Amino acid sequence: MSQTDTTQQQASERDAVIAPAVDIWETDAGIDLAADLPGVPRESLNIGVDGDTLTIEGTVTLEAAAGVEPLHAEVRTPRYQRSFTLSRELNAEAITANFVNGTLRLHIPRQEAAKPRRIEITA
Repeated sequence: MSQTDTTQQQASERDAVIAPAVDIWETDAGIDLAADLPGVPRESLNIGVDGDTLTIEGTVTLEAAAGVEPLHAEVRTPRYQRSFTLSRELNAEAITANFVNGTLRLHIPRQEAAKPRRIEITA
């Protein structure tokens, strides 16, 4: 492998996107999602909804001391990205999020009309 091939491979690895591992739970109230985003600071985390698509994106940042350039660098700074299609039963306008210790937790509530309810018998 030539130096050019190695450089191209390293550039490709730096630009690679990683799908974060997620756990998803369904409840009567909606959907709860937990995504592992180790090394991603809150400032570089982006959560968005476009139409019926929920997208989670974040980039790991590695900070070096001011004015210090690496002699050799192999550590990648991964970029995480994952998208989900939301059901019409879910209320994308009311999604809540918290981010603690590299784990993003989202709650996506159901639309009121989609929540289970008990029907009373009146006659």
